[in-house]
Amino acid sequence: MLKRRTFFKLGLVGTAIGLTKPLEAGELIKQSFDSEPKRSTPIVISTWNHGLAANAEAWKVLENGGSAIDAVEKGVRVTEADLTNRSVGIGGMPDRDGHVTLDACIMDDKSRCGSVAFLEGIDHPISVARAVMEKTQHVMLVGEGARQFALDQGFQKIKTPIPEVNKQWKEWKKEQKELNKRPEINHENHDTIGMLAMDAHGNLSGACTTSGWAYKMHGRVGDSPIIGAGLFVDNEIGAACATGLGEAIIRIAGSHTVVELMRQGYSPMDACRLAVERIISKHDDLTNLQCCFLAIDKNGNVGAHSVYNGFNYALKMVSTEKMVDSPFNRNW
Repeated sequence: MLKRRTFFKLGLVGTAIGLTKPLEAGELIKQSFDSEPKRSTPIVISTWNHGLAANAEAWKVLENGGSAIDAVEKGVRVTEADLTNRSVGIGGMPDRDGHVTLDACIMDDKSRCGSVAFLEGIDHPISVARAVMEKTQHVMLVGEGARQFALDQGFQKIKTPIPEVNKQWKEWKKEQKELNKRPEINHENHDTIGMLAMDAHGNLSGACTTSGWAYKMHGRVGDSPIIGAGLFVDNEIGAACATGLGEAIIRIAGSHTVVELMRQGYSPMDACRLAVERIISKHDDLTNLQCCFLAIDKNGNVGAHSVYNGFNYALKMVSTEKMVDSPFNRNW
């Protein structure tokens, strides 16, 4: 039997959160979107502890009646600018050749989306991704093309890796002469901030940004900038984002899968759980294969699930600001 934790399901009256009884293994909740009113107050959720500061910035937009797309962009920019964060933005870890390459995507309530991948030396990849969405006919720009576009749009150059990260990379390179060190993907080495928001008008948007897997092969791109894998938004149904081992998430079009399961009537929590179980079913070896999903439906209900324990997400509402532990399938 799967180990369960108590989870929070958002209520539909005011801003209260009702504590619900954990589901039994295999039990699924289906809900009718047509029979439930939309939430009238905004909400923002994001992955991991760094989501608290990101949510606080996003909330400045939402509490003043701003749009979900503005909220998610401004929110994750906080994490991108955090020099102490080793998995996102300026302070991110490099690939095995010493290059910090950044990936990001953004998607709004009209299904417009923008993405950048393998972007180096440019500040705030999430804003570059939004510029791709709003100022080009394309969805994704990569590498030198993305960098040149960013410079043409007036984005600032940055020098990476920062000194302390460069020192770590040199030490890692030295260790490679003696052993083949592979960093684990777990709750101590997560690689993304994904954020989903609903504004006061009931519109959804999402953003996802990362510096990727530390010491990855030069040129590697994970799920984070891929619409449908790291992020997907359908304003009629809901939105989802992912974190963890990107290769596994890409293989099942993870975030799109979660949204489509919600379209079928599954709750956000169960949609995330079914996506996780699909990943598990595709792999014979689950060693270090941590994958996590976070979702919100159009009524403001949220859910999350992960392969292993250790995933949590930040939740912000009018009268609520907290971290919530995700249900999971397996202990480490």
